[in-house]
Amino acid sequence: MKKESKKEWFLDRYCGLQFAVYVEDGKLTEISIEKEQRTGIVGNIYKGKVTNVLSGMNAAFINCGLERNCYLSVEETYTDCTKYDGSLNSLNAKPLDLKEGDEVIVQVTKPARGNKGAKVSTHLSFVGKRLIYLPQTDFLGISRKITDEHLRDTLLKVADNMRANKNEGFILRTQAPFATQKQLKTEAEYLKKLYLEMLKAAKNAPIGALLHEDEDLPVRVMRDSFGDEITAIHVGDASLYKRLSRLAKLRADFPERKLLLYKGERSMLKEYGISDLIYDVARPVVTLENGGYIVIEHTEAMTVVDVNTGSYVGETSLEDTVFAVNLAAAREIARQVRLRNIGGIVVVDFIDMALPEHRYAITEELKTLLDQDRAKCNVLPMSDLCLTQFTRKRVGNEVLSYLVKPCDHCESKGYVQEDLYILTQLRAAILDNFADGYTAVIIDLNEKIMHKLLHEHIFTKEVQGRWKNKRIYLVPHKTYREDHFVIRGDNAKVLNLPDNAQILY
Repeated sequence: MKKESKKEWFLDRYCGLQFAVYVEDGKLTEISIEKEQRTGIVGNIYKGKVTNVLSGMNAAFINCGLERNCYLSVEETYTDCTKYDGSLNSLNAKPLDLKEGDEVIVQVTKPARGNKGAKVSTHLSFVGKRLIYLPQTDFLGISRKITDEHLRDTLLKVADNMRANKNEGFILRTQAPFATQKQLKTEAEYLKKLYLEMLKAAKNAPIGALLHEDEDLPVRVMRDSFGDEITAIHVGDASLYKRLSRLAKLRADFPERKLLLYKGERSMLKEYGISDLIYDVARPVVTLENGGYIVIEHTEAMTVVDVNTGSYVGETSLEDTVFAVNLAAAREIARQVRLRNIGGIVVVDFIDMALPEHRYAITEELKTLLDQDRAKCNVLPMSDLCLTQFTRKRVGNEVLSYLVKPCDHCESKGYVQEDLYILTQLRAAILDNFADGYTAVIIDLNEKIMHKLLHEHIFTKEVQGRWKNKRIYLVPHKTYREDHFVIRGDNAKVLNLPDNAQILY
């Protein structure tokens, strides 16, 4: 009997960042890092009030509590239905039945630009992994990437049967064919519950209230875990756990028991041995299991990967040795582009192979593995020089942008650790000392990093919470590298500190 895979997500938030790490059978598979403070409002739903009606333009201005009034046109829809195949008859412009002072629920379709306010729509939309739910729009659509006519007809019939009435609609996304009918119906019910919860909250909400926010990283992980048979989702922050627990209750396919709150005193990612693995993602050289290695280099135009035999010498012929290294490299490259969230053009310089069947086999292996990626990939045939090109759709920021930055001392030709990532390591070290029983810590660190820590109040949440009765002292050093710090714990009531030491907050 085949052993079931162990699939775990680790979610946490600190230092102004949100972390989502996916581990399958103990192997790091996917990492996403985003800033917690979000500035985008597209997709947000607000309770607004009509301030002015422009009958001649079939439009109105809406007070949504933002800096400027929003512009509402009947022709504005949040989900661009023209991107999908389906009938647009129900979306033809109809006169606005609004008057000044009316309350209305709207969704932002375009951000404010210059002196103009954001554009909004009353055609609300709730996005899932495989479906987009349109609670007030009679529209059945399907992704143009789904090309099989029989499959398209079957999926559209399933979507039609999921409609409670003809005033609502669904769009079937690219991932829809990979789900069972039961999974599609479960996701549809979840999206409908989100809509009903939003309506319930709107009844007593004041004008300008944010009723539904476009999903952040942890919620997207929950959304995209539909039907993936996740073993567990570990959460390192209590408030985040509470929010995700509420969402889990709305779902019928994700048991709450799989959502686990981490209660340890140390950093969750460090406790599970994930922190060191995350920074390995920033290293250009990746060793293969057979002793070969690949080198990943980023340029402004593309990402280049070089394959090398390394210490692997094989046991038969040179051709077989090279083929074995290239095969291992293809598998690792597919893993690394997903792990590092590399987008755009990728060029791989495989080791030269003489046999055409070997070149074909390497290309097919790379295609097969990239087809399992969440992001769309397109692999071109290998050239006679054993160069393979493929593209991967850009989704969010590359992980490296949160881990490293260009070095100021070598004309940006090299990279050093990103400031925020250094502070996440410092936080983990502080937690370790407090978990070991110390009531105070003294930290010698780079002067610039100390100023960032103090001026941007990076550890405010910890200082006001779990570190409330602890003491943390910072000793700045101009000669320390930015990524270097020394930390020690102490239980003495009176500490002998240098004159330039500062207490944290």
